[in-house]
This record gives sequence, structure tokens and C-alpha cells, in this order.
Amino acid sequence: MASYRKRKNLWQAQVRLRAGGSVSKSFHNRKDAVTWATAQEALMQSGKWKRQDHSDLRLGDLMSKYMCEVTPKKRGRGPEERRLRRLLREKHLMETLLDRVDPPLMAQYRDRRLKDGVRACQYDLVLIRHAWNIARLEWGWDLERNPVEQIKLPRSNPPRERRLRAGEYDLLRIRAMKTRVWYLWLVIEIAIETGMRRSEILSLEWINIDFERARVLLPITKNGRARWVPLSAKAMEVLGKVPRTTGPVFPVSEVAVRQAWERLRKRSGLFDLNFHDLRHEAISRMFEKGLNVPEVASISGHITASQLFRYVQVKSLSF
Repeated sequence: MASYRKRKNLWQAQVRLRAGGSVSKSFHNRKDAVTWATAQEALMQSGKWKRQDHSDLRLGDLMSKYMCEVTPKKRGRGPEERRLRRLLREKHLMETLLDRVDPPLMAQYRDRRLKDGVRACQYDLVLIRHAWNIARLEWGWDLERNPVEQIKLPRSNPPRERRLRAGEYDLLRIRAMKTRVWYLWLVIEIAIETGMRRSEILSLEWINIDFERARVLLPITKNGRARWVPLSAKAMEVLGKVPRTTGPVFPVSEVAVRQAWERLRKRSGLFDLNFHDLRHEAISRMFEKGLNVPEVASISGHITASQLFRYVQVKSLSF
């Protein structure tokens, strides 16, 4: 039977064993303590519980198990797996024994990783934090308090305000048309006309395009909700140029598109223009055309106005 008590701002859960003795663990809140204790009791009742010793395991073992068992169940498993494989190459950090992974070690890694960018650093720390919590709460690993939760995470950069400047649209078009990548300019135009993310564009299926009503269904999106995206006359024209087959509208990988975009950006001399900036361009144009916040949010898929406004840099209004 489990018991709970609060000690020094932490909730300690204790589960007594049938054969005598007990096992305990501390948590930041009572809910996590109850979740862990309930899981331990269920294992005991089924006869599957056994005391686990992870003193000889390293952080790399934890992250590898997370990549094999947790990442495949996520919608963004591809990008996350790439991040984890890169993280696993951090020898000094990954070869550290779990019982020696502490806040100072994570703070040192944070400061070193920040040199590669704030977002890259945030992704790594969030992955380690989640993997640590999964191991404690769901796998029953006897780990200390999460070291990532005890350090200060790097603050996000201010929202980007990059839009296409005068002449850049034509420059990209001219350079793109000179490449052998037939789909590149078509993908760019769809991004500008619809505001869809690169992953959403590459997930387009012909079966989900309603040509009569000029709209396309995105059944799986970043926020987990399906949405209909209206297609402008220009977007319909672009889709008319794509060879019709079965399955995806653009049967290419995200890696291929990303590499093609990088080559185009360099040839055009637009080193500060990211593909995601085309989403800023598209959403800002929607407001310039006179659409209101609910209308634009329903198209872009943003849940809150604050999220949406991060993408808006209006130049001039048409109403």
C-alpha cells in the first residue's frame, strides 16, 4: 500500500513490498507521486515488479532507449530521431553514468550547445528532460530529481520579422527555374499562397484536394488538429502544373526539399532567408488582403492570437 508525505517542497511516495521493506521516490508534485506509486503497486500485484538497479547505465543508454521506444510513436519522429542521433554523438555527456548526471553537468552542456543556436540547445535539453521523466514515471527507473528541471533553460530568440523584400520573389523564381529540381518553385509558390509549413506541403495527397471548392484538407498538423486550407487562384494554377499520380502531390522527401532550398538560397545570395519565412510572408499577406484574426487563424492553424501575431509583419493594409 502506498503512502505519501511532503518533505522540503517534494512529495515522497513510499510503497511497501510484500516480502518486507519498501521502495520510495520523491517528486515535485503529488500527482506524479501517485502515478508512480500506482504503477509500482500494479507491477507488484501482477508479479512483474522487481527492484531495478541502473547504477551502471549511462545517459546514452537512456536516450537510446527513448529513441527506440518513445520517438517512433510521435508525429515528428523523423526530425526528432535526427536530433537524438546527433545528441548521442556527444561523447562526454552521453558516457556519463546516470547517477552522476547533475545540474552543473547539464548547465555546462547548455552553455556549450548555445554556440550552435538557442533552438538547437532547447531541443536537446527538452529531449533529455522528457526522457528522464519517462524513465522515472513510466519505466520505474530509480533516478534522482530531473537535472534539466533544476537549471535555467535558454530564452527563445525574439520572433523573426523576415519577409520577402522588393525583387526577391522574382530573384528566387529566376534562380529556381534554372535548376533541375522540377518541384522546387512549385513548393515555394504553394507556401507563399497558402501559408502551409514545408512538412504540410509535402504531406499533401491528391485525394484530399477539393478542386470544386478550391481547398485542401490537412488531416495531420503540428497542433494535432485537422484543418481545411483554402486555395487561391494562383495556388490552383500551381497544382495544375504538378504531374498527377496517386498518393502524394510532391513525392519527394523533406531532406531533398531542404537541400534544394539551401542551394537556391545560396545561389540567390539570400543567406538570411529561411523557408519558414515564407509562412510569415503568406500570413502577413492574408491580413493585408483584409482577412480578420479568426479567418487567418483557421487557415494557418494557430490556436491562439499570440501565436499567430508572431508571424505577422504587415506592410500596408488594403481596407
